[in-house]
Amino acid sequence: MINKVILVGNVGQDPEVKVMQSGSKVVNFSLATSETWKDKNGEKRDSTEWHRIVVYGDRLPDIIGQYVKKGTKLYVEGSIKSRKYTDASGNERTITEIVLQNYSGTVKILDSKSGSSDNRSINSAEDGSSHKEQIASQDHSGHIDDDIPF
Repeated sequence: MINKVILVGNVGQDPEVKVMQSGSKVVNFSLATSETWKDKNGEKRDSTEWHRIVVYGDRLPDIIGQYVKKGTKLYVEGSIKSRKYTDASGNERTITEIVLQNYSGTVKILDSKSGSSDNRSINSAEDGSSHKEQIASQDHSGHIDDDIPF
């Protein structure tokens, strides 16, 4: 079975990093994904979906808190999870979230504040028994590999 979600969208508010009772960290933020189309009358229509993103880890939430801000365009890869909770009025609610945890998931910054063609990748990956988060900066502008046959 596969539970994998890939989203590209804009962050709705600055990420909020919290420390749980166990000492591990979690970061929450919303991500807006939009689509645009023309209806049968030729009028432009659009629709925006809001997704709640939750990232668990030791360092990854801090990295996201440092580099990701409201309006940042992100690529997010995680799994979809639903959970129930009781609100302040005593009503049981269900919430659906995109979760990055257990050494899985990816966040890529697709734009930067400086306006450069800088892409940053923040990955949660397993390396033996260690948990690592990476930020890699890549700039391939103007680079052409003439050895590629196609």
